[in-house]
Amino acid sequence: MNRINQKLSEKKNVLSIYFTAGYPRLNDTVKIIRELETHGVDMIEIGLPFSDPLADGPTIQQSSTAALKNGMHTECLFGQLAGIRKTVTIPLIIMGYFNPVLQYGVENFCKKCREIGIDGLILPDLPLDVYMEHYEDIFKKYNLANIFLITPQTSDKRIKEIDNASESFIYMVSSSSTTGARDGFGEEQMSYFQRMASLRLKNPLIVGFGISNTLTFNQATAKAKGAIIGSAFIKHLAKNGTNAIGDFVKRIR
Repeated sequence: MNRINQKLSEKKNVLSIYFTAGYPRLNDTVKIIRELETHGVDMIEIGLPFSDPLADGPTIQQSSTAALKNGMHTECLFGQLAGIRKTVTIPLIIMGYFNPVLQYGVENFCKKCREIGIDGLILPDLPLDVYMEHYEDIFKKYNLANIFLITPQTSDKRIKEIDNASESFIYMVSSSSTTGARDGFGEEQMSYFQRMASLRLKNPLIVGFGISNTLTFNQATAKAKGAIIGSAFIKHLAKNGTNAIGDFVKRIR
């Protein structure tokens, strides 16, 4: 069983943390992963920085720019993650844009992920139909989950198509804006969470965008399997470096 599915079967209120590989410093990647697991995070999304991150808010954009300037790139990330499974057991997901994967070669990229121990990919700009037609067999060959995003504007018909094509979880974007932390979710977003829960999809939902504190984490996980924190954690890294990661996790739950 894929490590993602194993974790989802074991845990309620799954906490997933996103960070940008190579930020704040180029060689911080592995230390951040180990610290997050040590302090009880359930799943980690490793951001592969890209020069044109259209879906990301300013915090993640800035971290991507800094990571690229630090020297992060696909081969560098794979090199850093070689041997990660000797010390880390929780699910690891690479999140990024499809262009670097295409440049590397989709099958070569997936094969490398399998060798390292990556469990899934989140590629927001890879359309469902393109994935199904050209890449689904490759992902399955290397036991990689492809995780799709839905938003408040995604139709029920499209959501069900995504659900049928998914084999781990669905990334439920909390709003139609770019990524970024919020203090709390309003009535409109809570109604959206309820609507998604009522669809009774076969794949669990994990909420991303706008999770920053205990309140937003609890609001999101009241109707979903878990929540993803990105911008708030990157702000924490910018302020504190890698030495206070446990303090951040404790503030969430």
